[in-house]
Amino acid sequence: MTPPRLPQGIPGIGVDLCAAARMEKSLQSPAFWRRVFAPAEQARLTALPGHRRAESAAADFAAKEAFLKAAGTGLSGFALAELAVLRRENGAPYFAFSGAAAAWMEQNALAARLSLTHEAGLACAFVVLEKSPRA
Repeated sequence: MTPPRLPQGIPGIGVDLCAAARMEKSLQSPAFWRRVFAPAEQARLTALPGHRRAESAAADFAAKEAFLKAAGTGLSGFALAELAVLRRENGAPYFAFSGAAAAWMEQNALAARLSLTHEAGLACAFVVLEKSPRA
């Protein structure tokens, strides 16, 4: 499936929730790690203690799904590992795109804004796609 070309302004928003308990189970699978998380994400997550690892992984996974909703592609739009969710020095989350996702973001002159939170075992991500200031 070819992702759609997007209109001007704010062409997409997406939100998603993910349970940390569900993520904790998924993290037991090496295949899941490889399919979902880019190497930089894997390094960051493995450095965290168990419960924080599951909460952070759940937030990252929710971010990926929220991005796919904002992009209008659904789960088949891009490989999840192409949508790396990383942290700035101050802890703020951001996307580092690669492969087809990076090409699509550039083709559509987009920037992605990301907000994450977790509370009571649930992680929430909110994504806004907007036209890049460089466009």
